[in-house]
Amino acid sequence: MSVTPTAVQPLPRGGMARLVGRRAIDWLPAVVVFVAIIGLWELLIRALDVQEFLLPKPSAIATTFWDTRHELWSQGWFTFQEALWGFLLGSGFAILVALVLARWRPLGAAFMPYAIAANAIPIIAFAPITNVWFSPLDKSSKVSIVAVLCFFPVMVNTLRGLTSVNPRALELMESYAAGQLQIFRRVRVPTALPFIFTGLRVATVLAMIGAVVGEYFGGALNALGVQILQNARVARFREAWAGILMACLLGIALYLAIAAIERLTLRWAPSTSD
Repeated sequence: MSVTPTAVQPLPRGGMARLVGRRAIDWLPAVVVFVAIIGLWELLIRALDVQEFLLPKPSAIATTFWDTRHELWSQGWFTFQEALWGFLLGSGFAILVALVLARWRPLGAAFMPYAIAANAIPIIAFAPITNVWFSPLDKSSKVSIVAVLCFFPVMVNTLRGLTSVNPRALELMESYAAGQLQIFRRVRVPTALPFIFTGLRVATVLAMIGAVVGEYFGGALNALGVQILQNARVARFREAWAGILMACLLGIALYLAIAAIERLTLRWAPSTSD
């Protein structure tokens, strides 16, 4: 068994077009299901004469979204910054903690039960408390909520990856008199990369949820969560659903960005092979 960098072969002529074609085919079932759900949603509301305060038609939501796109983008960008900063802080700290716990395993064994117990607490319930610690109009309270939400899935997945190394790979590195730093850099971290990105993809979803829901307990007037809540309170349901759509699109964008980074990183990352 050897530890070598993964060779990256150039795509043959026409390979990029075939790759894009395969990607399009992979996404086709999801697109078909999405269109079917939207179409069924529209038809059922029209056929059953569902009142708008219960559920607006997708066409009405789309029209409102387009008409208010500039305001929605400004509000969404404000909230997205909270989600992004919380995601970066929580995920970065989680990876550092996982590295420490993987290096000193007894410390990890002592820490993990408390981490699991803390993860069971509905962190979003602390939003009113963070608004007392920080100003409700400041981004810090929402950033802290997002950071805590993102911390646990990234830490647990990273620690799992760092401790799931093939024992034979460790024995080989030790036979070469490799130090712990070299073992982490050449074996543990490359092995953990898929686990890390799994945690990061989970955290992207939690980041946008934490930022929007945190704003329900208080936030700036130009925050997306505040606008969704206010529109729902005054029966402007189309505007509320348009805000939800903007939050969804921003969450998907963050998820796709992490997925793209994962694809590039794992393409160049070293791998352990028998």
